[in-house]
Order: sequence, then structure tokens, then C-alpha cells
Amino acid sequence: SGASLAIVADRYARLDGDGALLRVSDTLQALERIGIAARARLSVQARVVAVTGSAGKTGTKEMLRACFSKISPEHVHASEKSYNNHWGVPLTLARMPASTKYAIFEIGMNHAGEIRPLTKMVRPHAAVITTVEAVHLEHFGSVDAIADAKAEIFEGLLPGGTAILKRTSPHFARLKAAAQAHGAVVVSFGTEEGADVFAERLDVEEDATRVTARVRSHHVQFAIAMPGRHIAENALAVAAVIDAVGAPLEQALSALAVVRPPPGRGARTRLAAPGGDVLLIDESYNANPASMRAALATLATVSQDTFPRRIAVLGDMLELGPAAARLHRDLFDAVDEAGIDLMFACGPHMKGLYDAAPSAMKGGYAETAAELSPLVLAHVQAGDVIMVKASNGTKLGALVAALKAQFASGANGL
Repeated sequence: SGASLAIVADRYARLDGDGALLRVSDTLQALERIGIAARARLSVQARVVAVTGSAGKTGTKEMLRACFSKISPEHVHASEKSYNNHWGVPLTLARMPASTKYAIFEIGMNHAGEIRPLTKMVRPHAAVITTVEAVHLEHFGSVDAIADAKAEIFEGLLPGGTAILKRTSPHFARLKAAAQAHGAVVVSFGTEEGADVFAERLDVEEDATRVTARVRSHHVQFAIAMPGRHIAENALAVAAVIDAVGAPLEQALSALAVVRPPPGRGARTRLAAPGGDVLLIDESYNANPASMRAALATLATVSQDTFPRRIAVLGDMLELGPAAARLHRDLFDAVDEAGIDLMFACGPHMKGLYDAAPSAMKGGYAETAAELSPLVLAHVQAGDVIMVKASNGTKLGALVAALKAQFASGANGL
């Protein structure tokens, strides 16, 4: 592929056509050392941000990328896709140009102890925890334990760094104490007064969210090209980061008016069906109880004058441990409040939610996404808004592709 050198394990057997090889005892450790060296060569004026959380990591990272690019277009570096694990973080570091002025790293985990070494490589000036929810419960004894694992991100903060936390989180006090134990300045964000960065006014529209916010003593207005209260909360975290690193606030936030969500995380596509349009909302990449509720609430904001029928296609939320069945069933109030007309479901856990729905709401159930797809495709018609939401492992992303293929003639992103 044009590489001038390959780093390989000592035991690697040279193949015909191989170029230069650098042999090491541990290839991951070698990548980590390259990443650490790349971080060390940054200018002292550069600012580095790390983002973690049970939901919203990638969206927040992409908003930060857009905002910093508005200020310094040629000098922003950020994680690609969801490169947030023990390979992705050092790889992102290793790719970072020496001229970088703003760097944003997404850091994920599903076990305790995974964030600690990564944040110590990144050494951020500001660290964000978007939210702490019941995710990866099969690997943790409690949500408090998840909060403690997320708080590891503060262990890599540079002296005097800023910890940015959701003020209304039930774990706020726990996270704040952990941040302060590592010498961090704590800045809170939220949609309610009492946070350091909060929304004085919040208007969720069909294809945008408009925010009037107070950032410490500053009042700013900005629009986000995505609807949703949860999107606005993440944008407030972004505002807190921009303020914390001393970047021009209003100039940076103006970028949010054109940022679109990544594929699988709320991307909207208008499809052409016989007799009219279908609105597809693609949330197929990830799901947990909190993000599922947020997505359903956002679906409810779509105007029924334009799209009269609301369809929810829901797949299993993974890694929830022994509480999985209950956490799936408990979503019915959110489904009901969203005014869902037709629900399709797949996966053994989601069957409990499907069974709890009234007969008139039941569109179809199947064990797998592959079996469910034909049922959904047979029902979709002009005037529908259809949201597909599940953990990536459920493989409902294939349904999104099938919908786009079936109604390909008018597909276009919103």
C-alpha cells in the first residue's frame, strides 16, 4: 500500500515482496511508543482534549473537530470513526502531525482499567465525560463502578487541566471528587441552571436544535444541524471545552450549524417511495437504555404533518448483563410517549419489549436482523418516518442499507 516500512514482531517470517522491516518484541508497545513520541513533540501552545462517556462520545468528538476546524482548519487532528480502544488511541496519536494545534481523542472502555493507560498517553488539557449510564453492565457490578472506570480519564490530565462533567448526572459528586483528587478544575454543563455552562433556552426543531447558552459570564446563541435535547447537552459540553482551552467561543460554535451526525448515529436520509417520501433515521451503530430513550424522544419531534406514521425498528442493546431483560422491557414508556405507530424488533432481549406492546403497534418480530429486514421492507410506505436503533452487534445496519437500496432513486442526506 505504499508504506516505506513495516513494524513486525520478531517472529514474523519475511515474505516475497516485503520491503523494509523493523522487528520489535511487541508491536502494540511499539505503536504506543510512537504515539507517546508524537504527543511529546507537540507545541506547548497546542491543546489536547479527551472525550469518554457511556453515550455521545463520537458525536461530541465530531462536534469538537468541526468547531476547532472553524478556528484553525489546517491544524486539527481527531480520532477517525470510533478509534477509541487500546489500538485506536495510540494509532491516532501516532498519526498526529507535529503542527497540530487542537487534538481530540475519543477514549472508550468496557472493562475497568482500560482508560487509565490511554489517557496517560494522550495527556489532555481538558477531559469530558458526556454521561454515565447502564452500559457494559455485564463487566461491572454497578453503575457506580462504571462511573469510577470513566473517571480514570482524569488520571492523565495535565496539571491544572479541566474536567468537564454533566451537572445533572446522578454521579456528578462522585466524578467531581475523582477529578479534584487529580488536581482538575471542574466545569459542569447541562440544560438546567446551576451548571457552569447551561442552556437558558433550548428549542428542538424538526431538523435542528437552537440554543441560547450561558458559558460562565458569556451569553452565546448557536444552532446545531441535528435535533435532540441530548445533542444539545453534548454541544454544551463542547462549549465548555472551547472555553476551557481559550479558543474563540462564538466563532467555534458557529460550525455546529452545518455538522451532520456520523453514519449510524442519527444520520437522516430522505428516501423516495411511490407516492411520496420516507424519512430514515439511522441510529444503528450503538444503543443503551439512555440513548434509546433519547432517540425515541427525538423521533417524536418529527412533524406528523410531513411524516404521519412513526415506525421504530429496535434491536438488542448488548452488554447489559443480568439486568438486560428488565432494561429492555422498561423502555415501553418511552416507546409509548414517542407516539410510535408501528414497532419492529429483533433479538432475544428486545422480545420482552415487543411482547409488552399492544397488538395494533406490533409490526413484526424476528430473532435476527436478517430475518426482520424483509418484514420491515414490506411495510414501509410514503409518509413514514422510520428509525433504526440497536447495538452494532445486532447488525441492523444491513437494514439501513436495504432501505436505501429499495428506495434509492431519491436518497439524499438531510
